[in-house]
Amino acid sequence: MYAKKYLFKLYYIASKQFFGSQRQKVNITIEECLIDTLINKNYIKDAESSKFEVASRTDRFVSARGAALSFVSLKKPILMEINSALPREIGLWAHALVQNDFLSRYNAIYRHYKYFLPIRKGGSYKDEKLNFKLMKKACRELEGRHDFTNFYKKGKEEVKTVRDILLASLRKENNFIIFDFKSRAFLRQQIRRMIAIILEMGRGKIDYAEYLNLFNPSITVSYQPADPRGLILWDVKYDETIRFINDTKSIERMNAFFLEQEIKYSYKNKLFSIMQHNNIS
Repeated sequence: MYAKKYLFKLYYIASKQFFGSQRQKVNITIEECLIDTLINKNYIKDAESSKFEVASRTDRFVSARGAALSFVSLKKPILMEINSALPREIGLWAHALVQNDFLSRYNAIYRHYKYFLPIRKGGSYKDEKLNFKLMKKACRELEGRHDFTNFYKKGKEEVKTVRDILLASLRKENNFIIFDFKSRAFLRQQIRRMIAIILEMGRGKIDYAEYLNLFNPSITVSYQPADPRGLILWDVKYDETIRFINDTKSIERMNAFFLEQEIKYSYKNKLFSIMQHNNIS
């Protein structure tokens, strides 16, 4: 019987119908859609026996461009056969054959997230001028090993809060600030809370000394996370032994959907811009 383990790259676009990536008892999720499709297409019998595993979990309204998952397949994967049964908001676009003991979560070298924050021309946010230079300085402070007790959502279980941030940066591009974060592992809501804090400092709501105090785990401060809609799981990086094979038709399907959505929302974006600024004679 055919039984080989594969690692896959996938994208998904967050929408109201999906309640995050992780399986839940009641609500529909990205994982549930994938598992149901794989079962219906006879790639797996169930999640447990196939060792179905995703490399990273994301909250509701968080999207992904280069997420990863693995499972033991009962037949050689044909990505478009799988994609044809998935919602267009979800799709596999590359795969690699891996060892049976490979774990998509723990064998990852690092996760790369991007966050897009819309700003006005001139660099203001909600009619407040941002201190872009100070925000970049704050990002650099995040790099290295720190205790991020004050930068994540606490749950019932105790977790190790020390993390190594490989990259924390931001740049302005057109009418957006683009954040980049890389780490082997992030805490729950860590990225969105780091962004929220940096944004508060950029708006002058907290000063730099207050920001540095947040790295002291003996004090407890909580900030609400930034809007999840700006967050994208951009890539999950593996070592050079993992050689992904891109699927041309699946990538064409993905890009066609992205273009369709870009055009759809560009109309709305232009509509509200015109109505706000009254800049058409």
